[in-house]
Amino acid sequence: MARIVVIGGGAAGMSAASAARRVAPDLDVVVCEAGGFAAYGMCGIPYFLGGTVPRAESLLAYPPSEFRGKRGIDLRLHTRVDEIDVGGRQVGISGGGSTGPLGYDALVVATGADPVRPPVPGLDRPGVFTIRSLDEAIELRRFLDSGAVRRAVVVGAGYIGLETAEALVCAGVEVEVVEALPRVLGTFDEPIAELARGELERHGRLRLGARLDAVRGQAGGRLTAVVDGAEIGTDLVVIATGVRPATELLVRAGARYLPDRSIVVDAGMRTSLPDVFAAGDCVALPHLVLGRPAWVPLGPAANKTGRVAGTVAAGGAASFAGVVGTAVVKVFDLEVARTGLGLGEARAAGLTAMATDVVSRSRAKYYPGGSPLHVRLVHQPDGRLLGGQLAGREGAAKRVDVLATALHAGLTVADLAALDLSYAPPFAPVYDPVLAVAAKALRPATRTPRPTPRPAGNPIGGAP
Repeated sequence: MARIVVIGGGAAGMSAASAARRVAPDLDVVVCEAGGFAAYGMCGIPYFLGGTVPRAESLLAYPPSEFRGKRGIDLRLHTRVDEIDVGGRQVGISGGGSTGPLGYDALVVATGADPVRPPVPGLDRPGVFTIRSLDEAIELRRFLDSGAVRRAVVVGAGYIGLETAEALVCAGVEVEVVEALPRVLGTFDEPIAELARGELERHGRLRLGARLDAVRGQAGGRLTAVVDGAEIGTDLVVIATGVRPATELLVRAGARYLPDRSIVVDAGMRTSLPDVFAAGDCVALPHLVLGRPAWVPLGPAANKTGRVAGTVAAGGAASFAGVVGTAVVKVFDLEVARTGLGLGEARAAGLTAMATDVVSRSRAKYYPGGSPLHVRLVHQPDGRLLGGQLAGREGAAKRVDVLATALHAGLTVADLAALDLSYAPPFAPVYDPVLAVAAKALRPATRTPRPTPRPAGNPIGGAP
């Protein structure tokens, strides 16, 4: 019997395994997952920590018995893959009650992304956590429930850091966020990031342009976080300084990869190695705005690419068209969303880009409950749409999907302004904020101008 081995039991891995089983019911499908859980909603972890989701099991898409029984997938938890032997068509496994080689006819690698841990002393102390697995989240939730945590330091103000900060505040913890960059949400343009900063500072303390130097122990189990030489007493430190592709196995096996070590795949999720596929947060995907592969680790793409990888590995036909980088994050009472390229990203890619901003309303101005909605459109002088960002107390999270659809369809700014969008006072002004920003972008005098070019001979590239 032919066998597919899947490395990783997250969104991409279990999607691959399930897709392979649907294509080839008689196939032997083995999933090796290093942790104790599979097929769970990693994006739901902050809401489990904050108590919005009371039970960890609620984050599971399906229990292990569903995969092992009804779907006939050999799911092996606590099982690590230590090496890939491409020539021998086998992987070396350990843990989970078995050690040694496991042969494959096709291999799907869905190892995801690893947390970035800054090179500072003390991160191995009790009370220091990263949030990248359900196993660790359960341990942290247990710590929070013990009543021993009154103060916490969150290192990093990206998506994970801000969601974690909110979760801890919801759990009754006093939070201080430390960020090395001069603003929060470094992938957002400054006007949108500033709104998120203001919302964060309403609920906790924020230190920008500050670095964690060390974590030291105190008597009684408390910790001291040393930030730019200053000591902060705390009960908990959460490291949320970003993630990187978990691709060591594939890189050692000889797979082609980009400078950020994300794996290069084709539309069928094939790597450069024979009969080896990859999916999820470990791969570079076609970016439809950039026109080249880029590493954009997001949950929906992980599920989709996993399904493609499993289908093709099992002998079926499927392909993945690409991404535009659509994301949304809840920062306390603020919705913050983006798609495509920000202004700095577009210019760093060598594109002549400009931005148009409007502050509109989430509902008709006379209808109660509405609030301001900031919309930024990034585009080129010829009307090509490059991206968009939004922030507001309501209405940002789903309006960004209109912009994402426009990017996928290749619509211009003029096309966007001509869209027939819905209107009713409880939901939008008569000119929806998306239409308002597009209309404004068509008026040249309102655009953010391109900075004066650098003198000839200076290096080119990077955001000004």
